[in-house]
Amino acid sequence: MDPISSLVILAGGASSRMKKEAAQQEGLSAEDIKQANERSKGLIGVGQQGRPLLDYVLYNAKKAGYTKIYIVIGENGQLFREFYGSGKSGGVFHGMEIYFATQYVPKDRVKPFGTADALYQTTEQFPELNTRRYSVCNSDNLYSVEAFKALRNTEEPNAFIAYDRDAMEFPEERISRFALVKLNEKGYLMDIMEKPEADQIDAYKDAMGKLRVSMNAFTFDGVKMAPYLKNCPIHPQRNEKELPTALLNMLGAYPETAIGIPLSEHVPDLTAKEDIVDVKNYLEKHYPILDWEESLKNG
Repeated sequence: MDPISSLVILAGGASSRMKKEAAQQEGLSAEDIKQANERSKGLIGVGQQGRPLLDYVLYNAKKAGYTKIYIVIGENGQLFREFYGSGKSGGVFHGMEIYFATQYVPKDRVKPFGTADALYQTTEQFPELNTRRYSVCNSDNLYSVEAFKALRNTEEPNAFIAYDRDAMEFPEERISRFALVKLNEKGYLMDIMEKPEADQIDAYKDAMGKLRVSMNAFTFDGVKMAPYLKNCPIHPQRNEKELPTALLNMLGAYPETAIGIPLSEHVPDLTAKEDIVDVKNYLEKHYPILDWEESLKNG
């Protein structure tokens, strides 16, 4: 199979947890708090000269070889257009084609309808995605070049990065809330367990004895996924249509078509205000210079 050129970045969520008052405000500036309350998470200025985290996501995607970026924004997502494209449909950002899809909120809801709905609305606005493989990720997680390359170059119809839970540099209490993925002996996705009980955890270890989690970094076969995005049921507790649900439903019809790509590394995450200082420190340590020209040369 040819390498994948298209990456969909989910950025239209309500960012409700980010807008809550910080439990620990040490290191947060007034500007940090203002942006956290007003901006989508991926646009919070945590990088060089106040640039947003999404710059770094795009930088790594560019180095991995993606050329077409579809950013899913909310109905009030004008700031994304100011950062990444002035035209109605998008623009060009450091050599990448940028397109914007809008996740509209149904009239009977206050918040967006979830990640599966976001991707479904994107494929409705850009139906070419339903004819090819494409990758999907969050705007508020910094995935590595290695992770993006693995998603882009996989020969499997569907794939996701199966992260080693023990490699995550988060507090234990936070890690324990991550959903676990269950892979069969060949590495294909079988199940996703939310909030696992302690006595269930061992059953989810993979062939290497590792517990694996998903951080919403996927490659999908657009042809196979389309009907499952459209018909994704609503999660009974969260009242949203979620990508893992759509994926598992698709696998019911096409078993052993979603490979878990094992990777052991940390994934910086902007979920709440307390994360801002940690992400700033991570970027300062690992990205002292964001050299777009070098990325373009070597991409």
